[in-house]
Amino acid sequence: MAPQVRRTAFPKVLIERDTDSEQSSSDDDDEEEEQENENEEKTEEFNDTKKKGKSPITISLKKVCKVCKKTGHEAGFKGATYIDCPMKPCFLCKMPGHTTMTCPHRVATEHGVVPAPHVNTQNPVEFVFERQLKPRITPIKPAYVIPDQVDCAVIRYHSRRVTCLEFHPTNNHILLSGDKKGQLGVWDFAKVHEKTVYGNIHSCILNNMRFSPANDGMIYAASSDGTVSCTDLETGISSTLMNLNPDGWQGPGSWRMLYGMDINLERGVVLVADNFGFLYLVDSRSNSQTGKAIMIHKKGSKVVGLHCNPFQPDLLLSCGNDHFARLWDMRRLEAGSVLANLEHRRVVNSAYFSPFSGTKILTTSQDNRLRIWDSIFRDLDSPSREIVHSHDFNRHLTPFRAEWDPKDPSESLAVIGRYISENYNGTALHPIDFIDINTGQLVAEVMDPNITTITPVNKLHPRDDVLASGSSRSLFIWRPKEKFDVSEQSDTRKIIVFGGDEKKRGKRSKDDYDDDSDDDKFNVKGKNVKVKKPVKQMTHRKAKR
Repeated sequence: MAPQVRRTAFPKVLIERDTDSEQSSSDDDDEEEEQENENEEKTEEFNDTKKKGKSPITISLKKVCKVCKKTGHEAGFKGATYIDCPMKPCFLCKMPGHTTMTCPHRVATEHGVVPAPHVNTQNPVEFVFERQLKPRITPIKPAYVIPDQVDCAVIRYHSRRVTCLEFHPTNNHILLSGDKKGQLGVWDFAKVHEKTVYGNIHSCILNNMRFSPANDGMIYAASSDGTVSCTDLETGISSTLMNLNPDGWQGPGSWRMLYGMDINLERGVVLVADNFGFLYLVDSRSNSQTGKAIMIHKKGSKVVGLHCNPFQPDLLLSCGNDHFARLWDMRRLEAGSVLANLEHRRVVNSAYFSPFSGTKILTTSQDNRLRIWDSIFRDLDSPSREIVHSHDFNRHLTPFRAEWDPKDPSESLAVIGRYISENYNGTALHPIDFIDINTGQLVAEVMDPNITTITPVNKLHPRDDVLASGSSRSLFIWRPKEKFDVSEQSDTRKIIVFGGDEKKRGKRSKDDYDDDSDDDKFNVKGKNVKVKKPVKQMTHRKAKR
């Protein structure tokens, strides 16, 4: 018996062309007749397929924008360059009339920024500031030292994206990192190959951590599981100081998550804030909650940042999703007793006092603006300066936060990662920006051609000229070029790759792909490859810039 062949009628394919001039034409009568016959046959086939209930497939050659769905233009990545939709406002400054590529704020970050003035005032508070606090600030502005070269790195150090970084207060080579899974990593970047990650401390995102002022071997951490933990870095043993969800998961309406965190040294309390607008106090001596929760932001809004003034710890700065940063006095801390409301147009990712005098405020908002208040003693209704910077991110990234350089006595240098990519020799890279907040000028943009992922988490060392960066699941240590000796420059950098076999084994869960998991794109150039089980160690020579 002959095998049966299944016959299927494929749907008609129609091709729309942008202009009539693209249609092929023939001058010969024979070709026209053949074309008419073919058209008649195709029409019959199309009618047959239409009778059988199959609709035709239309392939359009017209340029259709993916953003506004209109024809005549395109938007998106072309190679390493992103093209804006001309029908939408600029993605960078949020203003209409131009695209991101031609935005004046992209050409010059200081565009529209009024430099910090030299004001002499008879205000008595300012007089006290000039006499008591100002001598601590160097009158001559020192030259900036920019860590602009990757010294060492660990690739795929964490199993999920990095959410926070913290340097050890006494050991200059210890870096602590938290991730979305709640793990705590302890990395000695002087011994790059060693890996210590504690995975049993929290069950979900580790949002913030601070070292204990009484014991530098203990770390406090706040997590989205609603707990505050205190962990011994030597043993990894952790104790829970506060749990806002003792009954477990009862639905999203009652689940409390902790975000902002800081420590008041004078009062000996750990301050944490949740996703409902409340502030909690934990006694660092008894390791237990003290007092009642205080509402410091709009009910139902996240309080994502807390910072105590370094000169006067009773001054507390908070920021949240209600588009406000608020100034509080802890001596009379109660709902409605706010000292000042610093209004923003969108969510405030972070707010910090300046590290030396504590009189300036730096905030990062989702409207692509860095805002600076030059003095907390003046009018706080409007900022002294607004600097347009690209950090409006999607939901799969850790929020960008501009942070002061803790070693800069002039209190004018800040560091923050950039969201919009730049085309560097055909590769889309996301630099880390160093900005002079007094003038708005871009002091430096540092990048490595091998790091193609976004770097939202950045931390400057409080004592050394070192920058730590968290990009996706990887950690990077940057140092200044001029600090390297000639002999060191010829040596290879230390790049360690962890967890290279997880993807092959298929052990990654579906949720792992919700993050910015492009860390596998890190390119290791060079031929020197050493493999150690269970750690892969790779070295490569420094890339030429």
